[in-house]
Amino acid sequence: MPGADDAARQAVAAVWRIEAAKVVAHAARVVRDLGVAEELAQDVLVSALEHWPVNGIPNSPGAWLMAAVRRRALDHLRRQQVRSAAADLIAGELQAQQALYAPDAAAGLDERRAQARGDAVDDEVLGLVFTACHPLLPASARSALTLKLVAGLSTAAVARAYLVSEGAMAQRLVRAQRTLAEAGVPFEVPGGEELPARLAAVLEVVYLIFNEGYAASEGDDWMRPALVDEALRLARRLAALVLRRARAGRPLAPADQAEVHGLAALLELQAARMPARTDARGRPVLLADQDRRRWDRLLLRRGLAALAQAEALAPARGPYTLQAAIAACHARAPSAAATDWRRIAGLYGALAARQPSPVVELNRAVAVGMADGPAAGLAVLEPLRAEPALARYHWLPAVRADFLLRLGRVHEARAELLRAAALAGNGRERALLQERAQELAGGA
Repeated sequence: MPGADDAARQAVAAVWRIEAAKVVAHAARVVRDLGVAEELAQDVLVSALEHWPVNGIPNSPGAWLMAAVRRRALDHLRRQQVRSAAADLIAGELQAQQALYAPDAAAGLDERRAQARGDAVDDEVLGLVFTACHPLLPASARSALTLKLVAGLSTAAVARAYLVSEGAMAQRLVRAQRTLAEAGVPFEVPGGEELPARLAAVLEVVYLIFNEGYAASEGDDWMRPALVDEALRLARRLAALVLRRARAGRPLAPADQAEVHGLAALLELQAARMPARTDARGRPVLLADQDRRRWDRLLLRRGLAALAQAEALAPARGPYTLQAAIAACHARAPSAAATDWRRIAGLYGALAARQPSPVVELNRAVAVGMADGPAAGLAVLEPLRAEPALARYHWLPAVRADFLLRLGRVHEARAELLRAAALAGNGRERALLQERAQELAGGA
């Protein structure tokens, strides 16, 4: 039955988007080699594509994938005839955890056991992130490797994000994996002073994963909710880790603690908008047009609570806490018209002073334009047109189009919208920009 086969393959694709990072992390924890772990994970994906259409979709698809990759990891160790004490320890640990990860036990797990199972998987993914962000690797390789392994981006997509060729990015990723393997870097969340030394890089890549889920850089889906969920889980685990260290008498510096909670706040507040970010046909709905009644109230409360915690820890706010404060301005406004754009412009100014960036300045231009009018926003925006980093950033001409339209310069606005559409890598965004340009075709 072709229809049943198609349904099974679609199920494999959907489950894989959610579980891929966990499968890779589990394999990496066993074989201690990211390259091998990726190969084993791909073998499991192929196996699912072969077996699920024939045997049916398992009751616990994620547990099926985890069990399959564990078997392959153990087989790999046996084939390599590894007999070191470390390998024996890994094999013994896996066997001891057999019941915890057993696919047929998922439905009958009691609450505490289910929590332990989920925590173990989340800690493995967090360990994978810390490993990919090891200081042995250059900064660009850390974030690129994490986007490939945890966010599940293709090598081509990661290459586009870093403005290099696919071949160059493939070599960079292979070198990073080889460096970690040769150094014998443990696949775990570090302790002691290693953790704060690697924390900033981890926060950055968790934010990158969230952004790829919140506004996908490629494909036809505007959002990738599985990546948003993964980033939220990681941010929450980091916040819990910080709290555990503080209770154990080993707190991080207040500024570091604050930024962990600031990132968690930012992601919770942004994710709260997701139910309102698309219409019934799946088309993007921009912030000003969103039905705020559809925003997730639980996530808003969590985000505001995390922001209060961050601000209490460090009065001198860091970049993530400042961005969370901006998101909170939107969260607290009952309508788009009631938004405190002047405060947002001030917060973007503080962010630009703390972490200068053309994208931050672009966002400040939007806030200034909303607070003081389109001419003021356009004045902030104009110098950015010569910024090389924004040469292919589609939101620059899109924002400029909005200012021009509000100033009555319709034909110029339409030309900027068409330019933005040509630069957009996401199909939904491209369609939205083209639709807006088409509406202006008659000079309306």
